[in-house]
Amino acid sequence: MNFEKIHNKGQAKLFQSQYLEYLTKTHPLVIWGMYMPVLILMPYYAVETIEFSGLQVVLIFLGGMFFWTFTEYILHRFAFHYHPETERGKRINYVLHGNHHEYPRDKQRLFMPAAPSLIIASAFFLLFYLIMGKYAFPFFPGFMLGYLIYGSMHYAIHAWNPPFKWMKGLWRNHHLHHYKHGDLGFGVSSTLWDHVFGTMYDLKNEKEDKEKVKELMYQK
Repeated sequence: MNFEKIHNKGQAKLFQSQYLEYLTKTHPLVIWGMYMPVLILMPYYAVETIEFSGLQVVLIFLGGMFFWTFTEYILHRFAFHYHPETERGKRINYVLHGNHHEYPRDKQRLFMPAAPSLIIASAFFLLFYLIMGKYAFPFFPGFMLGYLIYGSMHYAIHAWNPPFKWMKGLWRNHHLHHYKHGDLGFGVSSTLWDHVFGTMYDLKNEKEDKEKVKELMYQK
């Protein structure tokens, strides 16, 4: 996604209606609160009603978390970075993800807002249930925890300086994606699938520009 200027302040206006505009914004705690019952009650249901063992639930739950990392990569690369030809397609693409690349520090749009999030999550649960039946009950909350961790890391990368030393690499990678190589680095919470599918940066040739880094550091 190429823009004449990337804005590190402000936010895009996506709709003329103030009510629709409001629905495009959210806070991470709202999304975490919305899905906490899923994270708790579905594994509980799997143990108490379906009678899975605790170990089964843990392993399937972890499988759901791992599957999220693959889904994250696929969605980011092929859905969010799809290059439409029509004006309507470009408009949809801008609302979906392009506005984030033009205004990457817009903290109100770093998580998918509640309404579309619930619709898409429900579709994923239905798909998992159709494919794996009762195993979807421990798998889906693991998948959603993976999503919530990804979303929180994405928020931290854009809203803060790296809060932990181990996050510095992910912070660097995602900023390379935004400010230099938009066609690489599609994994946010993990670089695993970028390595697998050959979209990882050649970090040996990416010299750190300390002055540029200072410009990108979050300023209140």
